[in-house]
Amino acid sequence: MSKEKKLVALCTSRVYDPAIHGFIKELNERLAAENHSLLVFAINSDIYWEEDRQATEKYVFDIIPYDQVDCVIIMDEKIKSRKIAEKIIRRATRYQIPVVVSDGHYEGATCITFDYGKGFEKVVRHVIEHHGIRNVHMMAGQPDNSFSNERIDVFKKVLAENNIPFEDHMLSYGYFWADPCREAMREILKRERLPEAFICANDIMAINVSEMLIEAGHKVPDEILVTGFDGYDEIYFTSPKITTASCDILLLADATADAALKYLNGEAAEDVQIVPEFIANESCGCPEHMEHPQILLNRFNESFYRHNDDNRVLHQITSNMQTSLSLGEMVSYLESYKTETLLCIVDRNCFDVENNYFLRTDLPELEKDFVLIYDSEHPEDYKQDTLSLPPTAPGHTEDALSVPFRSRMLELAESKYPLIFNALDFMNIPIGFVCYFFRDYIITHYSGTINCTNAISTGIGGFVNLQYQRTLLDKMDEMYRRDSLTGLYNRIGFHNIFKKLRQKKENIDQPVTVIMSDLDGLKYINDHFGHAEGDNAIATVAQALKKACPETALSARFGGDELFSVIIGDCKPEFIMKRIDQYLSEYNDNAGLAYDVQTSCGFVTGILNDQFDITQALKVADDEMYGIKQKKRYYRSRPQ
Repeated sequence: MSKEKKLVALCTSRVYDPAIHGFIKELNERLAAENHSLLVFAINSDIYWEEDRQATEKYVFDIIPYDQVDCVIIMDEKIKSRKIAEKIIRRATRYQIPVVVSDGHYEGATCITFDYGKGFEKVVRHVIEHHGIRNVHMMAGQPDNSFSNERIDVFKKVLAENNIPFEDHMLSYGYFWADPCREAMREILKRERLPEAFICANDIMAINVSEMLIEAGHKVPDEILVTGFDGYDEIYFTSPKITTASCDILLLADATADAALKYLNGEAAEDVQIVPEFIANESCGCPEHMEHPQILLNRFNESFYRHNDDNRVLHQITSNMQTSLSLGEMVSYLESYKTETLLCIVDRNCFDVENNYFLRTDLPELEKDFVLIYDSEHPEDYKQDTLSLPPTAPGHTEDALSVPFRSRMLELAESKYPLIFNALDFMNIPIGFVCYFFRDYIITHYSGTINCTNAISTGIGGFVNLQYQRTLLDKMDEMYRRDSLTGLYNRIGFHNIFKKLRQKKENIDQPVTVIMSDLDGLKYINDHFGHAEGDNAIATVAQALKKACPETALSARFGGDELFSVIIGDCKPEFIMKRIDQYLSEYNDNAGLAYDVQTSCGFVTGILNDQFDITQALKVADDEMYGIKQKKRYYRSRPQ
């Protein structure tokens, strides 16, 4: 990346929303024209001002690389969380990074806001002074809300200036939302005399007031006028279209870009207030007005193109990822037309099969060790049969520009289009993030991010959980199949494994050897030194047998002190038995016991085909071993 190019981090939500999409496009084009790059850190839902519920996707704001970016922009009204905005500002201040807040007021930041009071005043004056309405009613937001109170004050001010006395019955509270607004309207509609105009504190309430009046048989605007505020796109799809004052998000984006560019150029930036643009429309009796046709088209496209087929594909990706048997297989399922332009970065600790990531008690203190597990432009680097996690990179950080993938991120940032970051989370625990690098502004691409992010999160999370469950089951199965004293296979475990081995093509018609080993003098050891010493002697012989045989040998204990190994392929049984004796001799020399651990061995060879009978082979090997035992002198202990 060239020295003059700088990075700007934008914190927002719902990049698929046409208004926010328009903001991003306008802002990025202004920055790109000055050779700067935009990194968009986005959540996919509103968190709301006072909401304390867990919202793990907000982790995306924790991966902002403050030591790399040159300016931070916060779309406060879109995130709707003062705690998050204040946290971002504190971190940016620590790194001496300037912050621009779009549509919000915060200390320590340059604030670009709408002058809602002046905008709302235009609407009220239009109704009272232009249309001459005196019997007017205001539908406010919720009581004691600063936005609502400001608009109530404006309403009363304009009434007073026009010699209209304010009375309590002229004010209702619709709480800025549909259901409480409709409840308030039901009470108003019971009145004998209705107002001649309803001035609503936002467009959502205006739409519902208009609908309820029409449903009750009143004509809007012929009998009753209705106005809103905010300039939501929904007002252009109502009948009649709603009069409002538009808080034009493109004007907000332009002013935000001005402030950011000043900072990037080493200049100071000041707070800016934008007066909303008054838009007269059909609901107050004025001519029809249409605004932002491109944003309206984007809204239509964003809704129309959410095909069920796309959701089906993502569901299949998730299912395949969850049920994969290896990391490479899981990652291979990310290759799809739905994931054509993304990087997937995950905490490597997720893939520790010995520890369930989502049950770790140290997660709050655990610094994530990010690793790039998938790059859609280079899927060949993530093949199922070759993928393994690289070692931890020196100097790695828990942010979007960590060392392992920094150069790739900066390469993508050269494209003149913004990079979009979403947090990956599962079971309310962040596990990493995904970076989308669209090379266009097509809104249907942006609208796909929410479902794609959710699918990948669920796929990886399910895979991690199932891998851990498989590990536990394997351990339980291993315990079930193993003899607890010697660690060798028990009867059930041996027969299950041997059955699978003899069915493998490469083992058919291969030589097979059975070596039987039996501890000498077990009764003597038990009687004179205790059963614990007898168990130790059995375990020692088992270890000698396992060490002497090839690693591929299948060793087992069916009970007592009789142990055996089955070796498929060429081997020298006499050499193996000699190694067993050598191991035990060294053990006896170093153990300092009052007795020697010795064993007698016998073997039989054959061909692993349909005629081979393992039970008969074990019997023959046992007979051979017993014959050798009979000939040996039993030496049970050393003299003291």
